[in-house]
Amino acid sequence: MLTAALVLFAWIMPAAAQEAAFRQAVAEAAAEDRELAAFYQDQSYRPVWTGAGAEHLARRQALVQVLARAGVHGLPAERYDLDGLIASMTAARSQRDLGQVEVALSRTYLRYAQDVQSGVLVPSKVIGDIKREVVRQESGALLKEILAKEPSRVMRNLAPQSNEYARLLKQKLRLEQLVAEGGWGATVSAEKLRPGDSGPAVIALRNRLIAMGYLVRSAAQTYDMRLQQAVQAFQGDHGLETDGIAGATTLAAVNTPATERLKSVIVAMERERWLSQERGQRHILVNLTDFSARILDNDAVTFATRAVIGKNDQNRRSPEFSDEMEYMVINPTWHVPYSIAVNEYLPQMQRNPGAASHLKLYNRNGREVSRGAVNFGAYNARNFPFAIKQPPSERNALGLVKFMFPNKYNIYLHDTPQKALFDLEKRDFSHGCIRLHQPFDFAYALLGRQESDPKAFFHSVLGTGRETYVQLEQHVPVHIIYRTAFTQAQGRPQYRGDVYGRDARIWEALEKAGVSLDTPRG
Repeated sequence: MLTAALVLFAWIMPAAAQEAAFRQAVAEAAAEDRELAAFYQDQSYRPVWTGAGAEHLARRQALVQVLARAGVHGLPAERYDLDGLIASMTAARSQRDLGQVEVALSRTYLRYAQDVQSGVLVPSKVIGDIKREVVRQESGALLKEILAKEPSRVMRNLAPQSNEYARLLKQKLRLEQLVAEGGWGATVSAEKLRPGDSGPAVIALRNRLIAMGYLVRSAAQTYDMRLQQAVQAFQGDHGLETDGIAGATTLAAVNTPATERLKSVIVAMERERWLSQERGQRHILVNLTDFSARILDNDAVTFATRAVIGKNDQNRRSPEFSDEMEYMVINPTWHVPYSIAVNEYLPQMQRNPGAASHLKLYNRNGREVSRGAVNFGAYNARNFPFAIKQPPSERNALGLVKFMFPNKYNIYLHDTPQKALFDLEKRDFSHGCIRLHQPFDFAYALLGRQESDPKAFFHSVLGTGRETYVQLEQHVPVHIIYRTAFTQAQGRPQYRGDVYGRDARIWEALEKAGVSLDTPRG
């Protein structure tokens, strides 16, 4: 039936009157979509899909093939109604029928192309803190491309061509097979397991780690050295402290079903479709769920450091967006954001004018104001007239260096005097900006492209104690992302906790749009 549907149009002969009927049907069917109507008008209503020639057959075949595999990309297959399309093609008996089928094929192609290229969802409509403007290719451009090039290649290239997307796709297929085979086996029933332990829970832990690929098959029934090393490897791949002890957080990660990991991968694929621009041969990647900042050169991590991100509060969560790092500020002044000034520091100063003595007040003319001359009780969040700043020092809230990619969200990367926070596993404490554990080394890595001795240069500026702006000769793309599943160029897939609950909401939205696991649950 499918083969017949693909070739049946050959018998519908385009006599002059019938051609007019076809054009009229196309015009009527496309009228509700301005872009589609304009395309067909420019084409003089010639067919893209439903002609009798070999090129039209090739386009139909290519479209049917990608629609049949739409679920492979984690897309809502029912949205494209392949069975309905085939039925419409099979039932076509006139040029008018053909015109309606022609537009239906174009609509379906455009829906699929935009979904696989730019995402099923509009991110900001799901989560306001995702500040990504997803670029959707115009309908006319997509249709002209399928007319001008080999259709199978065009459709293969619609999906993101990044290495990350390709690796996520492979992991999705692996997980689907695993889930179909029953998942990772019995869960581990224990509160904590440590080296030297034995019993059913240790055996369950062993078996689960074998199924996950962290252990070779073994009959060992004790928590021995090999099991400890496997636990440590698992902990590293899940962003946990690699102490080799299976505590509550480690066991929760071990017991997470394969279906949940599959959901994370599908969400990550959707998120990768939202990154419409090239990441850049050199770029900075901040993954909020991983509490990390990395520099990547040609897909290889060349620098990595721990990070502190925005606290999981309504007004402090770090947003997701991309920009370009332009400069760094050594010995920075902290210009306290107005919201922090009036919501945190003003109440303190109302109770005690000498509070937060490390901060200075400035009037609208930029002149420092003595606190003794201010009646703090006369002001509130609406009429507070002063700017609050902290001069450069080792105690400065920004530390000794900040890294700027100017944006309307007032987010940047910076040093911090609160070093103890980096020892924690879960690191969401800031007001939204990203604090770096090794900011000096991060600076050296950036300056290495323009200074023969970046460390010496950095410290010569730092030693002045003066606030100094250092421009980057080559701007570096910065991508603040949120991935509970991500990959590496070499090594196993990585999974992290859903610190802000964003991926759970995205999965819920994808399900509502028609995305499913398409595998037995297990």
